[in-house]
Amino acid sequence: MNKLQPIYTEKAECQDCYKCLRQCPVKAIKIENGHASVMGEHCVLCGHCVTVCPVGAKQVRNEIARTKRLLERKSKVYVSLAPSFLSEFPNLTREQIVAGIKALGFHAVSETALGAQEVSAHVARLLAENESSLLISTACPAAVLYIKREFPEFVPYFTPLLSPLLAHAKEIKEKMGIDSGIVFIGPCIAKKDEADHFPDLVDIALTFDDLRQWWKENNIHPETMPHSTDTPSFFPCDAQEGTIYPVDGGMIATIEKSCPADHQRLMSFSGLKAIKEALSGINPDELTESGPYFLELLACEGGCINGPKSRQSGATVLKRHSILANTETCSVDYPRQHTMTIDLDIEQVKIMQNIPDENAINAALRTIGKPTRKDEVNCGACGYDNCRDFAAALLEQRAEKTMCVTYMKKLAQNKAAALMNTMPSGVVIVDEKLQIVDCNRRFAVICGRDIETIFDADPGLAGAVLPKVFPFFDLFRHALDNGADIVEKDVKMGSSYLRLSIFTVEPHRLVGAVVRDVTAPAVQKEMIIEKAKNVVEKHLSTVQQIAYLLGENASETEILMKSITDSFAPQPIKTVSAREDA
Repeated sequence: MNKLQPIYTEKAECQDCYKCLRQCPVKAIKIENGHASVMGEHCVLCGHCVTVCPVGAKQVRNEIARTKRLLERKSKVYVSLAPSFLSEFPNLTREQIVAGIKALGFHAVSETALGAQEVSAHVARLLAENESSLLISTACPAAVLYIKREFPEFVPYFTPLLSPLLAHAKEIKEKMGIDSGIVFIGPCIAKKDEADHFPDLVDIALTFDDLRQWWKENNIHPETMPHSTDTPSFFPCDAQEGTIYPVDGGMIATIEKSCPADHQRLMSFSGLKAIKEALSGINPDELTESGPYFLELLACEGGCINGPKSRQSGATVLKRHSILANTETCSVDYPRQHTMTIDLDIEQVKIMQNIPDENAINAALRTIGKPTRKDEVNCGACGYDNCRDFAAALLEQRAEKTMCVTYMKKLAQNKAAALMNTMPSGVVIVDEKLQIVDCNRRFAVICGRDIETIFDADPGLAGAVLPKVFPFFDLFRHALDNGADIVEKDVKMGSSYLRLSIFTVEPHRLVGAVVRDVTAPAVQKEMIIEKAKNVVEKHLSTVQQIAYLLGENASETEILMKSITDSFAPQPIKTVSAREDA
């Protein structure tokens, strides 16, 4: 567990689930000893693993304590509040939200949307200059990480601009001093990584969950606070068109009225799956038509209003309406106050993992019982899209064999078959239709030479009708009807006496039986030993109590009984040393 990462795993709560791996779009999950941990070097911080974890084992780094220390250390700490607060707190007014945050000790609250307005202005300028065939927004840090990890060839087409948060933080520091503290509050986990990489601009990134927790700890109830509208709610003023950013297409909507580019070439895609489909097959060098394509990419489906730490997933219609209904539109002018260039940080693009060669993958597949292509069922239960991806993960020690359902099923079947076939007694399992599910060879031998011949051709006799194989099927029917075990039943079959121990596997659905031929010499010997031991155990205490009456006769009786037992028990092989042999 590494709580220094934005997302970490509480291993005590995580065991044999793999749901996070199935949902992870980049398979940045490592399974070790049944626990799923996040591989930071591969993670894009989309937060899917956090939202789908059924037991809450995937946790987001809590930085309330760090923020409290920041408030003690700096005299003025400003909050950059994500514009999705409008859909996050629909029952609170702007003034109540600001009052609730300031009650925690912050100097002022400002809207991240102000930075978004700056970004839109500069994107409009880039589109007007028409210097590239393709421009990709850098507003969403999770989308940026995703492209760096999965589509590094598109990194040169990023707009060389700060994200709205970083642009906003830069604006506050330029106005209020570089020593001002900046804390972001929003639904995004990837903002924590952004703050880690730009500590000179943003000190800490909190989530809406953190804000609610902090309010609860301090017994703060914003809904009870007054809400005056006489003065602007936010510092230094309320945002306008930038508040539309948290919905997909919001960025484009803020610039398209004044952008000279063809509106049909401005496109928005939300959700990593949609981004993957949008970028797959594109060769930017072949986009030779006049005017650039601009792609607004958001990692969360529907936009930031559905961020991983938003109050609830879905309800996108209501959330979107709450944003649009509270957005003040205005014309976009460009450029505005300052240039917001950003180092694309191409050196941080992770090296794509080496794909093992076919021979190595085939060898890994053989270890999980998949020697041929037809064995690759590609069920996806392990979390990977297909068996070959799973084999590659095995080779990279990111996965374990036990994650493969078909492998574990075959392993269980093989173990059960080995156990049944080595048992000296006959074993059979039948279903509610009295059809044989499985049996061992000893059972076929007990049933007769004809059944033994059929068993050799069809091991297990699966599907065979029990009444045609074994005459005492009525005992099995009785066990199925009652759903109870028949512990022991002695029956005569030909010249042999059989002892049946019928047991329930699934009440009214499956029953099994152990069949022993008690006339067989080995069984007879075993039964004599067992009965002799029972006699000794039952009478030993009595013998000891009346020993003073019987004297030596009691001891002789005990010795005699033990000698009977020992005579039938297997004799250990005596080893002779070289000295004794001499």
